[in-house]
Amino acid sequence: MKIMKKLFFVAVLSFGSLTAFANGGGNVALEATQTAIAQDDFSEIEASDLPEAVTTAVSKEYPSGTISKAYVNKQEQYKLEVTLEDGTTGTLYADKDGNWIEL
Repeated sequence: MKIMKKLFFVAVLSFGSLTAFANGGGNVALEATQTAIAQDDFSEIEASDLPEAVTTAVSKEYPSGTISKAYVNKQEQYKLEVTLEDGTTGTLYADKDGNWIEL
């Protein structure tokens, strides 16, 4: 089950603006890639205004990550700019329930 979750997560991120690679310690590292996505549909919000399910999903998958910027659209989908401890940055997309989505 955990492997399937990781594989799904990797597929979601590789379609978006991140590619995830699992390393030996079970941690997930991010590698930023270039993807053009229209940002007109998203409005910036404070990270503190994110639903708890979204912040929980980020902290669970990226324990060393912090949300540097957050955006929301009319469908209550969230665009998250995440920075890891090592300085790696990337963009994740989630719905209001903390499920990773493709945009």
